[in-house]
Amino acid sequence: MIMLYFSGTGNSRYIAELFSQHMDAPRYSIEEDLDFAQLIGTTDKIAFCYPIYMSRVPRILREFVACHMDSLKNKKVIILCTQLILSGDGARAFASLFPPDHINVIYAEHFFMPNNVSNVFILPMTSAKGIQRCIIKSQRNMQIICRNISAGTVKKRGFNIGSQALGLIQGVFLFAVEKRANTSVRIADDCTNCGICVDLCPMGNLVSEHGRITHKHNCTMCYRCINQCPEKAITIAWHGKVKTQYMYPGGPQK
Repeated sequence: MIMLYFSGTGNSRYIAELFSQHMDAPRYSIEEDLDFAQLIGTTDKIAFCYPIYMSRVPRILREFVACHMDSLKNKKVIILCTQLILSGDGARAFASLFPPDHINVIYAEHFFMPNNVSNVFILPMTSAKGIQRCIIKSQRNMQIICRNISAGTVKKRGFNIGSQALGLIQGVFLFAVEKRANTSVRIADDCTNCGICVDLCPMGNLVSEHGRITHKHNCTMCYRCINQCPEKAITIAWHGKVKTQYMYPGGPQK
């Protein structure tokens, strides 16, 4: 078994690390420069971990799946997604990227994690105690999940009709937000052109040109740049002031 993950600001990476430790499964970020077709071909069982954005899989992971669709055919798949409040069908949303019967989902689960959306006033940042509670609960849930998987227990969170209905409603809204994000990345005058965001961006969306940071309309809404900009000078889609940046449970995203 292997674990493949995408993590915007650390939550999903933390869950991927927990899973790998319990299951003794090598883990790889989909951002790594690897021959993933060959890697996928070495095993019949693959775990995926990712953040769900209001019932939509991050675009970077959707593109990864599309690129490796043939390699993933007939694989047994475990889906672990991280969410803030609720996602409806966050795990099922990943399975829906494939044609019917293309993969065999043997387990799917959601993890509630701290808020990393640091500039939307209706989403208050998680306190230090709240982050610690998420960590403890995630560790406890991961033990149960891994025991179930080892015992052959099948569970599919988010695959029922009610979850799908909620996911559909959220997904329509997020589609509009995702489209807006591609054209609505703002870099304030506070920017010092330090280049941290350029190095962190998983899409190569941010570049330094003529002494300023600009974007190439290719944002996957991971919030990495927003939460690590030293000047709090970047926003996407929503342009509220970034007051408190997210502290990652597993350490800063690399």
